[in-house]
Amino acid sequence: MAGSIDTILETIAETAGAVQDGLASRRTYSEAENPSGEVQIEADVYADELLEERLLAMDAVASYASEEREGVLTGDQSAPDASSGSGDSPYHVTCDPLDGSSNLKSNNGMGTIVGVYDQQPPAPGESIVAAAYVLYGPITTMVTAVDGTVSEYLVESGSRELLNEDIELPDNPVVYGFGGRVPDWIPSFSEYVDQVECERLKLRYGGAMVADLNQVLTYGGVFGYPMLQGSPEGKLRLQFEGIPMAKVFADAGGASSDGSRSLLSKTPGRLHERSPVFVGNESLITDLEATVE
Repeated sequence: MAGSIDTILETIAETAGAVQDGLASRRTYSEAENPSGEVQIEADVYADELLEERLLAMDAVASYASEEREGVLTGDQSAPDASSGSGDSPYHVTCDPLDGSSNLKSNNGMGTIVGVYDQQPPAPGESIVAAAYVLYGPITTMVTAVDGTVSEYLVESGSRELLNEDIELPDNPVVYGFGGRVPDWIPSFSEYVDQVECERLKLRYGGAMVADLNQVLTYGGVFGYPMLQGSPEGKLRLQFEGIPMAKVFADAGGASSDGSRSLLSKTPGRLHERSPVFVGNESLITDLEATVE
């Protein structure tokens, strides 16, 4: 089914061009909230609707789940509790349609995150078969993780051109970025941050997971949105953000964790379940798990 996955990724690239073209006129907040209680920007809704329409039109896609929607869509029907997709379609696609959309007002980086699973969400990390993210930066790029290989593409006019193949995380880490308010960090995580800073890594954090993680993938290092005092599950959604990015970094020779185990070993109990998310060089993730309580 490698061809089907490639077709899905080509559809993502094609849609990314349309999403980017529509950003300038959709910078205002709507009156709606997503299932996680976050106020939606018009661009969030626009990107979600484009992706849902185009992906569910594909024979290879049985269901679509989005950070912007309460349940899972199968064909034209919403099926939040369904256990299987429609027909013989083999794949189930999850999306964070516009990661970091709050950056749109200030014209900073943002992106789209995609997971392709062979089980309908909520699905375990072991069922993810491909992952990708699109970065809307000075240029639009797409990074994919398929069959153990991470590749980077230039996205222009709805098509993609290979830039780098078989990307591996650099051995010598350079950058780090951690979310959440520092006063809300738990003490053991603050201790870990001190260790990272003693290694003279450079702070890079811009408020869009895609942009921050792309820097880590390029230069080596670690990214995390940690468990917080009063919010032990952190902020990021496991199914839509954590597991897909864990797949990218695992295929690039890195690692992921929720503070105690790999994100790819976790199974969300509900579609919009949150989890602490850490990805980066394996040595830094090992140190994290040895430090955080």
